[in-house]
Amino acid sequence: MRSNRNSPYYQNLIQCVLDNSEADIWESAVLEWEVYDCEEDETLESSCICGKESLRYLFTIRNALNGNMLYPIGSSCIRKFERDDLDEEVAVKEQLFKLLHAIENNDFLRLSSDFFSRKLLLYLLDLGAFSPTTYNHFNPEEDYQFMLDMFNKGSRRTLKQDKKATAIILGSIRPFLREMLRNKIR
Repeated sequence: MRSNRNSPYYQNLIQCVLDNSEADIWESAVLEWEVYDCEEDETLESSCICGKESLRYLFTIRNALNGNMLYPIGSSCIRKFERDDLDEEVAVKEQLFKLLHAIENNDFLRLSSDFFSRKLLLYLLDLGAFSPTTYNHFNPEEDYQFMLDMFNKGSRRTLKQDKKATAIILGSIRPFLREMLRNKIR
């Protein structure tokens, strides 16, 4: 799915990326970039480097070759890089904010695709969101594996399994997300 390269927003994006890259052609320049950070603007008052207004998710991308940073850049512009690895990372970071809001709003959370994904669970493990406790024999990977197994099991979980998943969400994931994202929401 190629975007309209003639749109002014796309042209602004291309120029900005090329100006901050080592490569001088788009197809090579996009390979130099990685997602560095993400914030959320609940007021939707921020504008992308391309000029598009009303961004919710404000990404910072970093050029791995020269250290240049671009901020704020929206997820739709990052998707124009046409790189699956960046697309997946953008999706996971947006999911983190959605999950935190659901937790903060006391929404009824089930371990389902409404708030979770296999990639998100792995990302949470990699970041250290699962706490070592006596319940997991001080091995956070046990909680991750349990959550992954229960996610894969779907609606065939028992009440006891659902309660344990909820306990992990509220006892480990919630405090981790609160701490991790506390300065990332405006």
